[in-house]
Amino acid sequence: MSGPHGSAFSGRVGWGRRPAVIVVDLVRAYTEPDGPFALPEPGPAVAATARLVDAARAGGHPVVWTVVRYSPGLADGGLFVRKVPALTAFAEDADGGWGELALKPGPGEPVVVKQYASAFFGTSLAATLHAGGVDTVVVTGVSTSGCVRATATDALNHGFRPQVVRQACADRSPELHDNNLADLDAKYADVVDLEEALPHLAPT
Repeated sequence: MSGPHGSAFSGRVGWGRRPAVIVVDLVRAYTEPDGPFALPEPGPAVAATARLVDAARAGGHPVVWTVVRYSPGLADGGLFVRKVPALTAFAEDADGGWGELALKPGPGEPVVVKQYASAFFGTSLAATLHAGGVDTVVVTGVSTSGCVRATATDALNHGFRPQVVRQACADRSPELHDNNLADLDAKYADVVDLEEALPHLAPT
């Protein structure tokens, strides 16, 4: 299989034996029309993510959620909040509740708090997944070109098989979404369709 980068970038990491779903930053700031990071059409990605989460729960597979959160005054925001000033919406003392998840985590499902794009950077996520025997991560959420891309790339770096579900991610334009998925699929992850991913979350 040869993509837009040529035959040198044509490998697949495939699926392992123990998948987990990672829902990246699917919060009101992106899904509400007046949110500071509002996406034009988040509904389909939210619905696709809900199907994956339901399938993982039914199959007994882990589901992990991520949110961005900063201390009051943004002391832990580093240069990221300088580069993206709208991230102040995720400070603990910010108004609006923009960091609230659009879907509700189930009992015992961890919510990883992060300060940067990747769900792995500066968090316990890799240790949590390794301890649970996870070898494959099904990446969903927002945005495709930002935190989803960073999380999928770091998943590969940490020894997991990243599977990015096309319909379960969203961005600010179809071009951004499609171009970043093409690049991820060539270099750092397998990009798969929802109907391909769901059977892998069935009970084992």
